[in-house]
Amino acid sequence: MDETAEDKVMSFKDLGLPEKLLKSVRDVGYETPSAIQAAAIPVLLRGADLIGQAQTGTGKTAAFALPLLAAIDTKNARPQLLVLTPTRELALQVSEAIQTYAKHLDGLHVLPVYGGQGMETQLRQLRRGVHVIVGTPGRVQDHLRRRTLDLSGLTALVLDEADEMLRMGFLEEVEAILEETPTERQTALFSATMPAAIKRIAKRFLRDPEHIAIANKTQTVSTIRQYYVAVTGYNKLEALTRILEAEPFDAMLIFVRTRSSTMTLADKLEARGFSASPLSGELTQDARQRTVDRLKSGKIDVLICTDVAARGLDVERVSHVVNYDIPSDPEVYAHRIGRTGRAGREGQAILFVAQRERRLLKLIERMTRQPIERMGVPTGAKIGQQRINELKTLISDTISGNDLTFFEAMVERHVDELWETGDTRANARSIAAAMIYLHQQSRPLIVAERQLEDKDRGGLDKGRGKNDKYEKRERLTEDKAKRYRLDMGLSHGLEVKHVVGCIANEAGLPSSQIGKIRIHDEYATVELPADLGPEMIDHLGKAWTCGRQLKMDPVDGNDRAQPKPKGRSDWKDSKPNKDKRSDWKKSGVAKGKQGAPKSAPFAKGKPKRPKKSS
Repeated sequence: MDETAEDKVMSFKDLGLPEKLLKSVRDVGYETPSAIQAAAIPVLLRGADLIGQAQTGTGKTAAFALPLLAAIDTKNARPQLLVLTPTRELALQVSEAIQTYAKHLDGLHVLPVYGGQGMETQLRQLRRGVHVIVGTPGRVQDHLRRRTLDLSGLTALVLDEADEMLRMGFLEEVEAILEETPTERQTALFSATMPAAIKRIAKRFLRDPEHIAIANKTQTVSTIRQYYVAVTGYNKLEALTRILEAEPFDAMLIFVRTRSSTMTLADKLEARGFSASPLSGELTQDARQRTVDRLKSGKIDVLICTDVAARGLDVERVSHVVNYDIPSDPEVYAHRIGRTGRAGREGQAILFVAQRERRLLKLIERMTRQPIERMGVPTGAKIGQQRINELKTLISDTISGNDLTFFEAMVERHVDELWETGDTRANARSIAAAMIYLHQQSRPLIVAERQLEDKDRGGLDKGRGKNDKYEKRERLTEDKAKRYRLDMGLSHGLEVKHVVGCIANEAGLPSSQIGKIRIHDEYATVELPADLGPEMIDHLGKAWTCGRQLKMDPVDGNDRAQPKPKGRSDWKDSKPNKDKRSDWKKSGVAKGKQGAPKSAPFAKGKPKRPKKSS
């Protein structure tokens, strides 16, 4: 009891943080430090090395970011703090958090470094000067090999989720990076578990570290029913719209990752007929309070908000919480859904999960100690029937609650006029049908069926039907395929694995539904299912790989309609000629380097294609 009471009265000011950082802490709404923050911040402020054994969601980011930011010299425009994370999602989250904490540290620059983002963008920011690097081991090592990242001025290094980096096979990269850093640096290692490999790293690279272990207490309210929807980014808006139509709710909170997303999503929902408003940190306190008051009074039903803006939000009529963007931190998830199911009332939480985010789903389930059931997106037929039922109710209420004498006479008179012109089809029934037809123009009663949910690739659901294995083996055939041109090729380091990985991740397509891939010097082509919608193609065209956007354009006919390539392409089911393989490797193409050879090899046993005469 004594320890609990002490935790309640402790503040961030008691931990010895500078005033500028304390101001940032107050801005984000933190009142008392979590257990890991209270234990780790004083240790790191003293300059000691630290091993923090704590689960994701216990406030680790603030535990290392706040004290290590206090030691940064903003006048020295070179990397002084390096944070290594296992995934790009976590790298972005940590980077955003550090930028928030450094809000009042004038001139401090933070750079997230991860694969999938254009290398030139990162190089440009590195040249300008940054103080904090947050990155994945693979991309950080890429920069070290290129000599574009100088860690000689590093004063502190953090290994975040070290056991997860070990599980993902980054152990060698992490050790190589640590060897490139100054030996006198301060090091903090955070890990949920302490396997033998992590202990070896700690023993080798940390100097007399203090060990802090925090037990996990994350859990969610039992009155909240939790569901997830397997849906990828470009389908999320349509899936959300259908859920809003089909799901009976009183008021709903929708959580997104960024402030700009609150405005964008609110505008799109307003355009679709829902009373929605954004709530973000960029609004003044008065504006935020007015928005919350409108939600309480029922003037709006849907609030799109960020985590910072929703702190302390307590509205009794909130029956649903939707995680439109999945949080990387289970603690954040627990706080979000805790906005519903209050005072003994039942609440419902819905989580949107893309294929590449399923690891986060499992992490949230493990940390909250509750399974999350899969929920299907309402079908077009269900939405259509819902709209029909609403229209029937509207008609019945209008008949019972209004004097329609004038309008009935108007219909009869119009029927007589139509008969006089020779239109014998006209009657009260046809006029009513015409009015319903006009009424439903902006909100059709017949809703087309669309494949909105991600198809399983053996990960999200354990139970699969007996016929799924046959569906998995079915490959894309030429009669069901359409070819697209990509604005990159061999000269940009593009390989087949880059195309397959990017499309599979962004579109949720199994590799069996990705057809022939041909990679030329300056462009590539790929065959995809012909029934992919224009929204999906547009989404894929904006995806990044090898530092460039795919920029997909449909190809009519075959590759011959495109500019003639300088050399033969390499595609999915072909291999380089054995007798030319050494030259091919030396050229750098096999390693994805710049400067493709003028004539790439054919597959084994095939002669060179003769040039066509004009």
